[in-house]
Amino acid sequence: MRRIRAAAVGAVTLSLVLTAAACGGGSTGTEGSNERPKTLTYWASNQGANLEVDKKILQPELDKFEKETGIEVKLEVVPWSDLLNRILTATTSGQGPDVLNIGNTWSASLQAGGALLPWDEKNFEAIGGRDRFVESALGSTGAQGQDPAAVPLYSMAYALYYNKKMFADAGIEKPPATWEELAETGKRLSRDGTWGLGAEGSNLSNNIHQVFVLAKQHGADFFTADGRADFTSDGAVAAVKQYVDLMAKDKIIAPGNAEYAQNQSLSDFAKDKTAMVLWQTASATFAAQGMDEDEWGVAPAPVQSGKPGPGKATNSMVAGINMAVFKNTKNIDGAKKFVKFMTSDEEQVILNKAYGSIPPVKAAQQDPAFSAPALTVLRDTLADSATALPQVPEESQFETVVGTAVKELFADAAAGRAVTTESVRAKLEKAQQQMPEK
Repeated sequence: MRRIRAAAVGAVTLSLVLTAAACGGGSTGTEGSNERPKTLTYWASNQGANLEVDKKILQPELDKFEKETGIEVKLEVVPWSDLLNRILTATTSGQGPDVLNIGNTWSASLQAGGALLPWDEKNFEAIGGRDRFVESALGSTGAQGQDPAAVPLYSMAYALYYNKKMFADAGIEKPPATWEELAETGKRLSRDGTWGLGAEGSNLSNNIHQVFVLAKQHGADFFTADGRADFTSDGAVAAVKQYVDLMAKDKIIAPGNAEYAQNQSLSDFAKDKTAMVLWQTASATFAAQGMDEDEWGVAPAPVQSGKPGPGKATNSMVAGINMAVFKNTKNIDGAKKFVKFMTSDEEQVILNKAYGSIPPVKAAQQDPAFSAPALTVLRDTLADSATALPQVPEESQFETVVGTAVKELFADAAAGRAVTTESVRAKLEKAQQQMPEK
């Protein structure tokens, strides 16, 4: 995914998350003063091509908020490689921001630490109501049965991006809709030093996103209903094998992709080295790498058969960024006003248009800015065929151990070692053994 750069998530164990004390929060205001603080500190995630791009996008909006409310927002854009560790440090030290962005897959893990403000009905009412938000985006805001730990800010979904010229040169008239078609199409495109599909075998989070969707399509999940790890079911094993087989069996992914990390597959796509890539909300990244919009097309990510939809036709995880508040901020009213501002219809249009993402606010999605074909595919996916990753406290550890299992299987495929049902199950069994027992 382009903007949930969550490699950092996989590096943090569950024990760190669970030791995050409920003592985080902002440092605004003066101790012992009755004066209401007039500043907020805000940690924004790096959504643009670089940190300076984010500052140029965000600062005018923060200035607008200050003019409306008299509250100054002190902005820090934090790289994804640092963000989760910074958040965990803040929760234990108490020296953190008032408001912050989090990857939506982190919601349940951070919620378990207790440092974030719960978004109960009263707090939702303060920002205009829960029903303003798309339900699929709300599904990635915390554990089921608990008040959300954050609210959606930017929404994203996976799609299949394809190189129009490479398709035309190969006589391919339309993008594949099923995995069988993708394999067949990829074989026709894997020639003369180019490859049909790009992947990032060393990107643990992307590995998880792909095999999670495939598991749904095989009628499986990686966790039981009561939250226990269930990595070795037939469906989960079939999902992982099907993904790795795109290199091992179908040979439409270059062996070198086994070592690829964040965004390297997008670079190959932009340089015409691969003809297709499965990614989330990639248009801004392509533009930053010099691709014109008419050079690539976008289609729903593949399913096993038929059309995308709920259940076994799920074709994306619910990707995106959430906005959270440290619950012991000295300016809780100001923090909620800021969240209300950032999730207002007007700001949702401005911000998501700038970042090429989809507003998780229903009214903002109706703006013409989000009616372009590429964004329509993503919007429809989020509405009809995307599912949230497991909202369990162990999610970050799941990304680490299963993402690593997939990485090791890609390494086997790249080295010419056999990838079998038995070898896949053995890797997943090893991963499951590293999870805490319930």
